[in-house]
Amino acid sequence: MFRSEYEDVAPVELPIHEAVLGRAAEFGDAPALIDGTDGTTLTYEQLDRFHRRIAAALADAGVRKGDVLALHSPNTIAFPTAFYAATRAGASVTTVHPLATPEEFAKQLADSAARWIVTVSPLLDIARRAAEIAGGVQEIFVCDSAPGHRSLIDMLASAAPEPQVAIDPVEDVAALPYSSGTTGVPKGVMLTHRQIATNLAQLEPVIAMGPGDRILAVLPFFHIYGLTALMNAPLRQGATVVLLPRFELDTFLAAIQNHRITGLYVAPPIVLALAKHPAVAQYDLSSLEYIISAAAPLDAQLAAACSRRLGLPPVGQAYGMTELSPGTHVVPVGADNPPPGTVGKLIAGTEMRIVSLDEPDKDLGIGESGEILIRGPQVMKGYLGRPDATAAMIDPDGWLHTGDVGHADADGWLFVVDRVKELIKYKGFQVAPAELEALLLTHPGIADAAVIGVYNDEGNEIPHAYVVRQPAAADLSEGEIMMYVAERVSPYKRVRQVTFIDGVPRAASGKILRRQLREQS
Repeated sequence: MFRSEYEDVAPVELPIHEAVLGRAAEFGDAPALIDGTDGTTLTYEQLDRFHRRIAAALADAGVRKGDVLALHSPNTIAFPTAFYAATRAGASVTTVHPLATPEEFAKQLADSAARWIVTVSPLLDIARRAAEIAGGVQEIFVCDSAPGHRSLIDMLASAAPEPQVAIDPVEDVAALPYSSGTTGVPKGVMLTHRQIATNLAQLEPVIAMGPGDRILAVLPFFHIYGLTALMNAPLRQGATVVLLPRFELDTFLAAIQNHRITGLYVAPPIVLALAKHPAVAQYDLSSLEYIISAAAPLDAQLAAACSRRLGLPPVGQAYGMTELSPGTHVVPVGADNPPPGTVGKLIAGTEMRIVSLDEPDKDLGIGESGEILIRGPQVMKGYLGRPDATAAMIDPDGWLHTGDVGHADADGWLFVVDRVKELIKYKGFQVAPAELEALLLTHPGIADAAVIGVYNDEGNEIPHAYVVRQPAAADLSEGEIMMYVAERVSPYKRVRQVTFIDGVPRAASGKILRRQLREQS
């Protein structure tokens, strides 16, 4: 068993809005949220006051403890305000992908039994259609303005009393994100106030930030990574969050330059762009102090290329999953020479086992790869309405089975190899798609790549690469790619099929949507 080297933290038994905004008065007029596109700013004092007024208006509208409110929006300065207002009114917040179809949104509404929706006017038609399909939605509010719908802006003038809701941080669900569905049906992940708040306290020693720090929030708040690393964590510590509604490279680079961003929390596709895209050279990124990547595997060579280009310390990684609130491992900001490719060390109060893929009851030692199991105060309460799925994920001793394959070195650094379900079995040998993807990205003619296992005519599962060419490499051939890989890996790991595509399909978190590629193959 592996245990964290950090001192345990006491469970944070506070509602999430108190755990995050409890020091808002201390931070006062310091900017809390800045819209990276138009500069609109909310101070800590305003964020605290506004979310309390909106909570009062929501309670006055009928929101009660135990209700579920669906928050359906890209990153805006209204998103955190709506989130904390809803939890202060006693609701659980289920965050919805802003690009969800009405049918996808309706499934989440029905599964979570959501009674309320907060959306933005450009997405209003989708929200209305989803509410019609699902039924049970009492009212749709908008963050901005739309005829026939109450606006959060108007709610700021509410004279209703601030709700005094008795929240049990141990049992009451604060957030109900839905797992990405890349490996199955999306499920509601029940995260209590204490689980999310305690995870913030666990992360503080390794990703400390505070007044004067500027964090760029381009990853979506609706995803647990964005919700924790880009919203809750910086606001808890008095940093300024500059947010963007979507990732567009030039807008992103301009925001770093113009707002003097100090810290980036990103996914590997953004690291790839920072390392390789010519546009990066046109902007002043000298304010950056560190970059942390998470949500999907990041190749060590790509991380090093990004660091060299920007003149920064090594790009750090973090590891976790929605079901873990989400963090378990981080490369601490400022760590001395972390080994290349590591996703970090266990954060405070967290335990890990690595067990054999063939004998799940057998614990493995230093340097041996197996499934990663996690235990700690950040482990989810369970999947909403799915006790069997919960039991399959969390064993009777409280160990959550991540489905990820990895190993730890003698100093406790974790290396994630791949997903259990994504490993390719070529003639009995295990091939990790992430390893091949990282190698492919070292080819100067390749802009992006994904690898899946497909079955050939002989019934063997083989690695099939989907490749995006660089604009200047239009003549890059299938044979050249296969030879490039073959010269650098063991024979059983060779890529045996190549398909050229315009773009690798990815979830908002940056994870490759291998299911979509399998449907194409």
